[in-house]
Amino acid sequence: MQYKNTVEGIFLARPNRFVALVSLQGAQHVCHVKNTGRCRELLLPGATVVLEKSENPARKTQYDLIAVYKGKRLINMDSQAPNHVAEEYLPSLFPSAILRREVPLGESRIDFSAQTPQKCAYIEVKGVTLEENGVAYFPDAPTLRGVKHIRELIRAVEAGHDAMLLFVVQMENISCVRPNERTHPAFAQALREAAQQGVSIRAVACRVTPSTLVAHQSIPVALWDDRVSRPAP
Repeated sequence: MQYKNTVEGIFLARPNRFVALVSLQGAQHVCHVKNTGRCRELLLPGATVVLEKSENPARKTQYDLIAVYKGKRLINMDSQAPNHVAEEYLPSLFPSAILRREVPLGESRIDFSAQTPQKCAYIEVKGVTLEENGVAYFPDAPTLRGVKHIRELIRAVEAGHDAMLLFVVQMENISCVRPNERTHPAFAQALREAAQQGVSIRAVACRVTPSTLVAHQSIPVALWDDRVSRPAP
């Protein structure tokens, strides 16, 4: 996916989850944050951030905050971006399927379905922005919605459909994705149950520039958080 009119600034503060104060060419701007998650390890005072200027002059905020540098690593933190990336990437996984977005499944809406004459696959996409020592972790905050989506994917497999959970890692040079068991043990457990029940668990790392986010490389998903001791068998 492509952004227009991007510029770099310096993050100052985040008064609430929707806006950030950013210094841009010596002036302070109130910017919309395109991620309502905590992002505490990313949005630190003094961090260099990437902004996209809105083309709507009537907007209250002129800029959207879309990415941040964590050291030398550029991390896209636009929560709307993973689905756009997935829409470009999924045809390589389902080359003969018809893709549909926002499809009903049980009591939820799942991000995509891939329909062939033989079968339907349901695909839920999760964007990943949390990194530690070259490993990506999901989620960065408890997500009851995420657990609910996994349960729906399991039920889809039980009903005879295919199902996939796709992690879109919004950064480069990542060795694998792991569940963030420290933050949400229930999600980690649900992920392991989904894998056991036949849900395909996949991840793709992205190539990131200030103006683009593109699926780049399939990477493995490990089902255990390596920072947490496993229970005895």
